[in-house]
Amino acid sequence: MNQISIQNTNSDYFLKSVSKPFYQILVFNGCGKFEINLTHYEFTGYTILFLTPYQQFKWLDTNKTELQLIQFHGDYYCIEYHKNLISCNGILFNNIYEKPFFKIDKVYFDEICDIIDKMKKESRNEIESPFTNSIIKSYLQLILSISSKEKSKYLTNIKPNEIPNEDLVLFQGLLEKHYKTERSVAFYASSFYLSTDAFSKKIKKQFSKTPSQLIQERVILEAKKLLHLTYKSIKEIAQELNFEDEFYFSRYFKKIVGVSPSLYRKNVGISIVAK
Repeated sequence: MNQISIQNTNSDYFLKSVSKPFYQILVFNGCGKFEINLTHYEFTGYTILFLTPYQQFKWLDTNKTELQLIQFHGDYYCIEYHKNLISCNGILFNNIYEKPFFKIDKVYFDEICDIIDKMKKESRNEIESPFTNSIIKSYLQLILSISSKEKSKYLTNIKPNEIPNEDLVLFQGLLEKHYKTERSVAFYASSFYLSTDAFSKKIKKQFSKTPSQLIQERVILEAKKLLHLTYKSIKEIAQELNFEDEFYFSRYFKKIVGVSPSLYRKNVGISIVAK
């Protein structure tokens, strides 16, 4: 398995749903629509997008958009291992409450594209060097650093009417507390004295996702974490996430992710920080 690839491509490459065992960074400019895990998004301007392993991505526009694409395996660059250097986990990747992309200024767009060009040039170097891998990783780390800084600025510049109200913050707190044991929308709606329909509309307006999607994504996010960052068996993970048995957990996971927990672990690997 190729541990990292850097390439120019276009939106035609993503017209079908793409799901891979890599972290992916897409850099592009224009306007259009795409789908991530069945949620539709629109973009305009200079954009950078971050996908985690086996996130399903599909381009919805027929207009061709040119992209820069970086794909890397967790064994090549572990975002958890480097978290003391780059805090991108939860900012760029693995945040179910925020959009996995954001708009950047042209100056940073050009800077990131320039770094990608340097990565491609280094990877094509015909003279083998023991430093090539280190140089490419340093460039990758620089892109993640710039992106984390810009994403943090982006989040602090959200307009007041776009800031989640107290009820939505409360929902996030409830979900983080109860996702392992409570997967019914009715449970969360009852905390707000709302019907499931009214509650679902309220949540979808803010997050572009239904409560059911958010509950599923939170469970799957934890499942992926346990598969990648621990040596726990599938049975132990199923028990920790309060599934009836490992077979029901496997069906649940495969229906949402597209692959079984065992295949996910095999292809994504177990992190060097696993305990």
